[in-house]
Amino acid sequence: MSSIPMTRPRRTFPDIAAVAWEHPADRAALQALRAVPGFDDVVRKVIALLGGERGIRLLFQGNAVRVGPTQFPRIWTLHVEVCTTFDWAQIPELYITQTPIFNAGAYGVDDPFIVLNSAALELLDDDELRVLLAHELGHVMSGHALYTTIAAVLALISLGALPLLAGIVLLPVRLAFLEWSRKSELSSDRAGLLGHQDIVVAQRLDMKMAGGGRGAMFEGTMNVDAFMAQAHEYAATNEGLDTVYKIINTLALSHPMHTVRAAELQRWVAGGDYDRIMRGEYVRRGDEARARPLKDDMAAAGSYYKTEAKDLARDMADAARKAAGAAAEAFRSATRK
Repeated sequence: MSSIPMTRPRRTFPDIAAVAWEHPADRAALQALRAVPGFDDVVRKVIALLGGERGIRLLFQGNAVRVGPTQFPRIWTLHVEVCTTFDWAQIPELYITQTPIFNAGAYGVDDPFIVLNSAALELLDDDELRVLLAHELGHVMSGHALYTTIAAVLALISLGALPLLAGIVLLPVRLAFLEWSRKSELSSDRAGLLGHQDIVVAQRLDMKMAGGGRGAMFEGTMNVDAFMAQAHEYAATNEGLDTVYKIINTLALSHPMHTVRAAELQRWVAGGDYDRIMRGEYVRRGDEARARPLKDDMAAAGSYYKTEAKDLARDMADAARKAAGAAAEAFRSATRK
């Protein structure tokens, strides 16, 4: 990677609170997760299994490279720059782990740290890395790291390998974790955009996560406009059982589909919240409960899920009508023969 190029000044957000950008369904899904029977027991047992905060950190201290002024200095410069953008004084530890699959995460309990897979460094340019680092800092600022750590452990546990009763008990907790995890990514995608402040770059990151690669075959051959057209096509595809397939395909995922994330980010910008934050109109730390009480989040999330349910019901009804029409036509054709 070349030296960091000179870029336009970015707006900083003094004392900004994470609630300023959090998706309402993220906060509501987290509350629903905490209410699932057995949730507290799962959290305690997983943290004990990992050896607590120190045990989690030692996993990466022993088998990854910690970024700093003399270790990946250019990545460190981007990381510090992102923390400055969000006025976040406690710069989280940052590790690079040798992993050929693109991923990143924020982990820990009381003192979260960020991990980037080496594949991300090979795939992304500096602007896209800035978006990714801001995304992960968003997880840290929202307090997601503890739950991300639990979710990562649960993802490694095969329910089929557990005793039947244990698998049955764990399943609702695991599904609730996955639903929250998907919604938490929508929140942190917004933080990623605020960190770099260019939606095309943020959507380019989604595109590269969906199908990017290295080498001449990929260089200059990917187009964000074409990717967004694909995203809108996916959102509008509701023929037959498409909606059911979308749900089934998503249930076991910890992250939303990449095209869904890019489209959600575009909707957030279109709704005006991004511009308001850029103007300095946002909730400050310490004012979260007064400026955005949980009941308002629950109401906003309820509206979000209500719209999703309404769209699902409409699509299912359309699919049922089309299926019935096709069956009737097939019957008429058969009787005419």
